[in-house]
Amino acid sequence: MKVAAIDCGTNSVRLLVAQPSTDGGLVDLERRLILTRLGQGVDATGRFHPDALQRTLDAFAEYAGVITDLGAERVRLVATSAARDASNRDEFFAGARERLGIDAEIISGDEEAALSFRGALTALPDVATPALVMDIGGGSTELVLGSGGTIPRIEHGLSLDIGSVRVRERFLAGDPPTGDQIAAASDYIDALLDGSGIAFADVATWIGVGGTATSLSAVNQRLPEYDRTKVHASTIARDELSALTLRLLSSSVAQVRELPSMHPKRADVICAGALIADRVGRRVGVDLTVSESDILDGLALGLLEQ
Repeated sequence: MKVAAIDCGTNSVRLLVAQPSTDGGLVDLERRLILTRLGQGVDATGRFHPDALQRTLDAFAEYAGVITDLGAERVRLVATSAARDASNRDEFFAGARERLGIDAEIISGDEEAALSFRGALTALPDVATPALVMDIGGGSTELVLGSGGTIPRIEHGLSLDIGSVRVRERFLAGDPPTGDQIAAASDYIDALLDGSGIAFADVATWIGVGGTATSLSAVNQRLPEYDRTKVHASTIARDELSALTLRLLSSSVAQVRELPSMHPKRADVICAGALIADRVGRRVGVDLTVSESDILDGLALGLLEQ
């Protein structure tokens, strides 16, 4: 059985084609990432920008060819924060069906959190619990506290309206951002974290998934180019994260784009994603472990169980 999972987020569209492994996990056949910035301007206008929508539909068309070539028998496409907020999402649905032959699903923040948690804990099954899985996307951040095992158990999970694109567009207009802009963004993030109900002090393992966490790991390791084998299960100490966040917030987009492992289309928003991660890090008592397995893996595992 081969399955294909597509995660359409605010900043990126990602594909995983996989088959089951002998130990209940996944064997990757193909992973791809295209940064389309579907959420461009959605926070301000409530609508998809025509150019962003076209970029995303073009990515779907490319992925349709990969899925066909690899012979995936089951396919699921989920859309998250940006699609939840856009008033013209019918155009998105129609375009997705035309290119992929399936209906896109706009999943809730709760489901998004649960899928990210399952994906992360499946790849890191032996970590100390309770574990906090953090998925910083473009439009939202999912925080899930729970334990691992054959069937991961979630104690508390939620989705917050803080993401790298949303925070950058709403607060961090400067290049680089000003001190006042950073303070306003920090206050906004802190207010949502303080009201989240997450028992940060109880966290035994802190796991970051998604493009923000993986990019921060690559930069922190000073990798000459992005290498997922070196990023997966890597650790960023909290003091390293704070220093890296300050460095990114103090740099222009052009300077960030020059970092060897940085995807050029992520360079303008990584400072906002780092700020979110740093504010979480100030509340937990452990360093950040980074996982390459996330919502895509959770989606694929669910498809294999059907």
